[in-house]
Amino acid sequence: MSLPLAVLVSGSGSNLQAIIDRIEAGRIDARIKVVLSDKADAHGLVRAAKHGIPTRVLPFGEYPDRAAFDAALLAAVRESGARAVILAGFMRLLGKGFIAAYRDRILNIHPALLPSFPGLRAQEQAIGYGVAVSGATVHFVDEKMDNGPIVIQAAVPALPDDDAKSLGARILALEHRIYPQAVAWLAAGRLAIDGRKTRLAPSGAPLAHMDSPCLVNPPLEEGF
Repeated sequence: MSLPLAVLVSGSGSNLQAIIDRIEAGRIDARIKVVLSDKADAHGLVRAAKHGIPTRVLPFGEYPDRAAFDAALLAAVRESGARAVILAGFMRLLGKGFIAAYRDRILNIHPALLPSFPGLRAQEQAIGYGVAVSGATVHFVDEKMDNGPIVIQAAVPALPDDDAKSLGARILALEHRIYPQAVAWLAAGRLAIDGRKTRLAPSGAPLAHMDSPCLVNPPLEEGF
């Protein structure tokens, strides 16, 4: 049975699009029940509408406090019938009540190799530090920012002449592969959290071809 998802966005929704594309291609056994945003002008809402996916906007400023916003967000996700939540550029921390309701069923992607450079402007942080390698991380969400157990990471070169934009573009290309892969594993019931580690059940699936300098672990499977 396909896993019903709620996807939360605040911006362009390019990772949302990557997930939609893999679902429609039959690579992810899931269906997106709703796309929610705290911003009415988030382009992710446009992407969802083009694919006939219901959308809803919950403007943060219309709620008296964070607790009220969190309660409304949780109610909207529950109303959709989603059993897992995917954060695709959602720029607000989830409240403890929300996390408790969907414990071990919330995924996020971060444009850095966690635990390095958590929080905002991770690419700028990496450039400022002068790293030689950067990347992206898909992880489960817990009560701390960018802290939950890691599902998959992709590492790419950070070149001497890179700025945050050029490094970010290199990272984003792999985000669009590793995030759908992580969602596919979640939907297939192949992920198990063991303390700080996430264990992936084997499937025997053939591995994907990698045509750029990068390291991805666990390896991507065919179709991602």
